[in-house]
Amino acid sequence: MAEPTAHASGRREYRMEELAKEAGITVRTLRFYRERKLLHPPRREGRIAWYDDSHLARLRTISALLERGHTLNGIAELAEAFDHGRDVADLLGVGGPTEETPVRLTPEALADVFGDQATPENLAAALDLGYLGTDGTEIVHVSRRLLDVSAALVREGIPLSAVLEAGARVRAHADALAALFTDLVLTHASPRDLDRLRPLARSVVEAELSLALDRRMREQEEREEQEGREK
Repeated sequence: MAEPTAHASGRREYRMEELAKEAGITVRTLRFYRERKLLHPPRREGRIAWYDDSHLARLRTISALLERGHTLNGIAELAEAFDHGRDVADLLGVGGPTEETPVRLTPEALADVFGDQATPENLAAALDLGYLGTDGTEIVHVSRRLLDVSAALVREGIPLSAVLEAGARVRAHADALAALFTDLVLTHASPRDLDRLRPLARSVVEAELSLALDRRMREQEEREEQEGREK
């Protein structure tokens, strides 16, 4: 069998038989995936269809997700959400200040993090929220800290859908707090001080949240004691 062809742009291209061999599947399976629209159309040159490494990456992702128990219908929905995801550059901006570390993930790696919670609905919600963006064939989570916390909450038995819903509500409060701090600095200091003073804003929010959690836990303990006395 002929080797994959190098395109003028430098990327590798494959005929159908070559692509199937590289992906470890049959040509019949490849045709089936095409019919299910799990792959975007190949480049046509006369009667020859040319596939590239993005098709190969998608085929390997399909195989990996099937091995993890996902159905073809679910994979198709995941692929559609992934294909329509916002570019990560739009989410992070270029050269702006940030204390967060983005995380690059393949779809199968994302499935490993969240297991059966990595559903098309949850992926679409995370894309809409701006937690996830796309960069070529990769998914990018905008914050290592948010990813780790979300995964930890899911491991504690909290559904990912509930975590994402809470994240949307936290986002609204965080935007309001950021606006408050920005207005404070712009009123009494200089725009150049915003980045330098942001650790102070974070400290205030962390302290106030800690105190608020203390109050909530005390209130919960008091309710439980009251319920115990009434029984």
